[in-house]
Amino acid sequence: MRVIFMGTPEFSVGTLEALIAAGHDVCLAVTQPDKPKGRGREMQAPPVKERALSYNIPVYQPKRVRESRCVEELRKYNADVIVVVAFGQILPKSILDMTPYGCINVHASLLPKYRGAAPIQWAIIEGETVTGVTTMQMDEGLDTGDMILKSEVPIAADETGESLHDKLAEAGAKLCVETLKKLQDQTAVFEKQGESPTAYAAMLTKELGNIDWSRTAVQIERLVRGLNSWPSAYTHWSGKVMKIWRAKAEGRGAGQDAPGTIISVGKTDFAVQTGDGILRILEVQTPGKKRMETGAFLRGNTIEPGTVLARE
Repeated sequence: MRVIFMGTPEFSVGTLEALIAAGHDVCLAVTQPDKPKGRGREMQAPPVKERALSYNIPVYQPKRVRESRCVEELRKYNADVIVVVAFGQILPKSILDMTPYGCINVHASLLPKYRGAAPIQWAIIEGETVTGVTTMQMDEGLDTGDMILKSEVPIAADETGESLHDKLAEAGAKLCVETLKKLQDQTAVFEKQGESPTAYAAMLTKELGNIDWSRTAVQIERLVRGLNSWPSAYTHWSGKVMKIWRAKAEGRGAGQDAPGTIISVGKTDFAVQTGDGILRILEVQTPGKKRMETGAFLRGNTIEPGTVLARE
């Protein structure tokens, strides 16, 4: 099939490569504009752009995909289908209806669960044990189009946002190729979505990572895992922001100390009282330092039992 591919982050790259490997003619890659990044604020291309150029695929980077000139540009390619994977802009009806097979989206959840911008991380934060990917025929709603295929992916007990991202990217790439084959063979079955049983998976913010120690140890551990590798969970210690990259929930009960109190310090970790249970801190980072095992951190820093970690 002649394909226009629309995607931006690393999550999209695997599907682009899978389409090429399957023999589809990816005639255009549409992605977000380059953005300044890092301390030097140098312009950086999106991962999809870099990978598309490596295959000599033309790249188009509109600021607003809804503009008529963008719609007319896409129309020039006479594509059979548009594949959309984490593109980052809402498509107008003029693009949704442009090709014979419309726009096919790869979404990183088992729809109708976790519609929205951050389904991978929210599935972990909310304590799901299974998630997956869904391909759907896009409509004008937000992740509300008819479902075509699904693929389940178990969530491991130590799963992080980063590790689940990679698993779902791989599963989504395979599912997209299978979906296009079914569309071509006219064997695709379209299923209407019902109401979502979960809250909208809103875009992640840095503020989301600010740990509320009155929550349960299990909830905080899931937050730590879900926000690894971005934007990270964090607290405040000795007037500094302390990022917490790995932690383990233990036990139940409120305890005698206030939530956020460090109740013990060992050689390889320290334990914090939460609203219910203990959170053992295993990997941390402070400003200007690299991520490190808590044991290594404790060899260069003194943390006393009774210290209270704060939200501000």
